[in-house]
Amino acid sequence: MALETAKDSLVLSQIIDQKKDTFMVEDDCIVPDIKPDILGVISNSGIVCIYKKEILDGKVRIDGCINSYIMYLADSEENQVRSLNTNLDFTQVIDIEKAKNNMQLDTNITLKSLDCKVLNGRKIHLKAILDIEIKVSSNETIEYVKEISNLKDVQFLNKNFEINSLVGRGSTKVYAKDTLTIDSADNLVEVMKTDLKIKNKDTKISYNKVLIKSDLEVKMIYLTEDNRINLKEANIPIVGFIDLNDVSEEHVCDIKYEIKNLIVKPNNMEEHSVYIEAEIEVSCEAYENKELKMIQDLYSPSIDLKFTQKRVKVMQKKESRSAVCNIREKKVIAEIGNSKIYDVEVTPIIQEQTLSNGNIKYAGNVDLNFIFSGNNNRGIDTKKITLPFNFEMNFEGIKPDTHIDTIVEINLQEFVVMPDESVDIKVDLNFTAISGNDSNISIINEIETLQDNKKTSPYSMVIYFTKSGDNLWKIAKKFNSTMESIARVNGIESEDELAIGKQLFIPRYHE
Repeated sequence: MALETAKDSLVLSQIIDQKKDTFMVEDDCIVPDIKPDILGVISNSGIVCIYKKEILDGKVRIDGCINSYIMYLADSEENQVRSLNTNLDFTQVIDIEKAKNNMQLDTNITLKSLDCKVLNGRKIHLKAILDIEIKVSSNETIEYVKEISNLKDVQFLNKNFEINSLVGRGSTKVYAKDTLTIDSADNLVEVMKTDLKIKNKDTKISYNKVLIKSDLEVKMIYLTEDNRINLKEANIPIVGFIDLNDVSEEHVCDIKYEIKNLIVKPNNMEEHSVYIEAEIEVSCEAYENKELKMIQDLYSPSIDLKFTQKRVKVMQKKESRSAVCNIREKKVIAEIGNSKIYDVEVTPIIQEQTLSNGNIKYAGNVDLNFIFSGNNNRGIDTKKITLPFNFEMNFEGIKPDTHIDTIVEINLQEFVVMPDESVDIKVDLNFTAISGNDSNISIINEIETLQDNKKTSPYSMVIYFTKSGDNLWKIAKKFNSTMESIARVNGIESEDELAIGKQLFIPRYHE
């Protein structure tokens, strides 16, 4: 007898390997002839740009640079503050044993530290430490049997699963670019520092497209010909589309931004302005939450059946929650006094993440690096302080063993010098927690008959005494009966009634 089976399919994004690593990039930087000698470094910062990522067999290669700004005290009679802007290029190859070149690569690279050492008046040594998180995954289409249409007496043991099926993934390149106009009284000498943050992220889905909208927040410190230091702030809109077939509003979209290249330069065509262009790659993975009834075991009382079963890894219960941690402090910082604050570098660090049922507790620090007008004749100075934080987020459904990835972004940062020379600090941290467990489930992908008629017991009823590990399914399958008929004959309403040694009457199956 040829069986007629109905099949369905799932597209699974399976994590093949994950790795966290730290690597160092270092090089010497020569001061251009047009700039004065370096006496000492005041402040340094960097923006990571990723030119290219690729998977090789057993390896991952990352090409990029750190766009760094070094503010320094010039060795001159005026003790001016000047700056250097240089790219610290790197190529990093990381061993990922299971990686294949047809897989997907997801990375997150952060600049942990950037140190500058003055070697002599014309040369400094840069050393950067970067943290990298790597995830290698593959797409696999899985077919499974969901029913047999031409065999009436087949018995199924089903189990319900909530599974995240991959709808699709895609990416696009967008450009955030603008000409920033500075005060007409300012004759620009050089850009001393640039900070970038991607904020106000929004996503909308329609017509097989994912619309992404956000803002590139720019903070630029610059030097004028009359040796003044000023700050320019601006928001540059980011808009783009990612084409994804069959994507809809019900799907969960995981959006990631990555800066690939950056240009910051005085605008030669227009006075008192600076041109900024950031090339940004935006990627999207869309998932559909499916509730599926999967066959875990089957048999027929009348026909011998053989089936093949496969274990597959699936993602389950992918969800995200966001909440804002408000940090409000008043600090007396003696070094700042009543000075003007040009900028503050804000670095949140999660030191501990604790999960309980329906709740996540975070503990960590926010590192603040103040850049302000100095009381000395060099015109600028810096001061670092650390603020601790403790924050709780409600996340219904999570348990202590749930896998959680947390992303922290800075929503707001305001620092005001008060009349009493204290600094009023307002920092809002947006915590986004993403849950998702990888589980192994069994699917049945092929079924065939061994013979048309199964040998049946000559008796219409069998008496059986239950043993350890028994359940109605196992007993029914063993005696070619059905769970329903055994329960009916013995008045069983719940599996809990199957105590060891219980006497059961097992009726033979009849159509």
